[in-house]
Amino acid sequence: MWYVFCAIISLAIGGAAGYFFCNIYRKRTSEAKIGSATQQAKRIISEAINTAESKKKEAILEAKDEIHRQRTETERELRERRTEVQRQERRIIQKEESLDKKSENLEKKDEILNKKIKDADDRLSEIETVKRGQFEMLERISGYTKEQARDYLLKSLESDLTHEKAIRIMEYQQRTKDEADSLAREIISTAIQRCAADHAAEATVSVVPLPNDEMKGRIIGREGRNIRTLETITGVDLIIDDTPEAITVSSFDPVRREVARLTIEKLIADGRIHPARIEEMFDKATREVEHTIKQTGERSLIEAGVNGIHPEIVKLLGKLKYRTSFGQNVLMHSLEVSYIAGLMASELGADVKTAKRAGLLHDIGKALDHELDGSHIELGVEYAKKFKENDHVVHAIQAHHGDVEAKTIVACLVQAADAISAARPGARRENVQSYIKRLEKLEEIAMSFDGVDRSFAIQAGREIRIMVRPDAVSDDKMVLVARDIVKKIEDELEYPGQIKVHLIRESRTIDYAK
Repeated sequence: MWYVFCAIISLAIGGAAGYFFCNIYRKRTSEAKIGSATQQAKRIISEAINTAESKKKEAILEAKDEIHRQRTETERELRERRTEVQRQERRIIQKEESLDKKSENLEKKDEILNKKIKDADDRLSEIETVKRGQFEMLERISGYTKEQARDYLLKSLESDLTHEKAIRIMEYQQRTKDEADSLAREIISTAIQRCAADHAAEATVSVVPLPNDEMKGRIIGREGRNIRTLETITGVDLIIDDTPEAITVSSFDPVRREVARLTIEKLIADGRIHPARIEEMFDKATREVEHTIKQTGERSLIEAGVNGIHPEIVKLLGKLKYRTSFGQNVLMHSLEVSYIAGLMASELGADVKTAKRAGLLHDIGKALDHELDGSHIELGVEYAKKFKENDHVVHAIQAHHGDVEAKTIVACLVQAADAISAARPGARRENVQSYIKRLEKLEEIAMSFDGVDRSFAIQAGREIRIMVRPDAVSDDKMVLVARDIVKKIEDELEYPGQIKVHLIRESRTIDYAK
């Protein structure tokens, strides 16, 4: 028991001693760590202080450098501005000096000018005095007052000016005629481009009816290939607009337009529309039109009673069926000229067959002027000579518009028959009432001028003959009167072709021997 007690006491004492020494060890370990941490903290603080000092020094240096740089730039800008200000001051000083010099010069010139004005006023007063004296002397010498002398001079000057104006007008007219060809071509070409008149539409457009609007789409084709093929092959313009169930064929060549019209009609009737079929139908339509042209030409020869004409000219006659002039069908016009020329030839005892032949062929060139360069007269003469026509016929074709002088009876008859057929009332879409009113208006315009005695509209309104009084209109003044009449006709009257204004001045003296 005692041993146990002693053991327990020994264990208690040992435990207390172990705990005490353990606490002493922990304390010493903690103090060592605290001392190490304190030293570490002091070292970090020292390094931070050193780093801050170095950065502070660097920042101070950079700030000093920036201040120095800005100071240098500011001084440079100040120097430049100071230099510019000095330069501007020098310019201002120079301008002030220049203005002072100019002001001095202006003052001197002003003095000189005032002196000259004063001298001019003095001289003007002297001239006025001399002028009055001269007028008084002239009045005493001539016996005319100032007003009488002025009237006399004006009348004399008016007479001289009338003569001079007539000469100048004739010169200008001649110069205008010399330059007219090129100017006329330019004006006509521009007018053709801009013209949208009804006659152009009627003469150059055909309308093809369609069974329904769906056919328009078939004629156009996929991506427009059918209509492009049609336009390329036929050489016409196809106009597909909002007009219901219709398509417009446009071309200045009437034969080409007719072929295109027949081609489209055949395609519509057939129902199969594609490029190969278009070419096939175009060939058929071309053959049909050529056959029609040949038959029409042969029928025209039979109607006119003319034979022995070359087949190529017969084809040209047939083409005239599709040609119009001022709304008048050229083939019908040619047949009419042939009839009229033949009738007049029979009345005069001239060669009726030649007159009919020349009348029938006089406008043959109009079948070619769409295809070849040149007027229809030049082309007609060329083809008549080419196919061995009679010289009298060739001359009649050449002279039927008065471009050359008519030297044979046949040429004169064809010229007259052409004028009768073209200008008769109703021939060219003009009724009798408007025709008569136009002639009356033409004579009325001529009679409205002073000095006109009588006027007569002749040649179906293509010419007006005006008789003037010789005491009221001189030879020189006739040119001016004719020009004024022409201008008034152009301003107030509408007419086909041109009108010839023919002034006649005649002096007659009648006496009797008793």
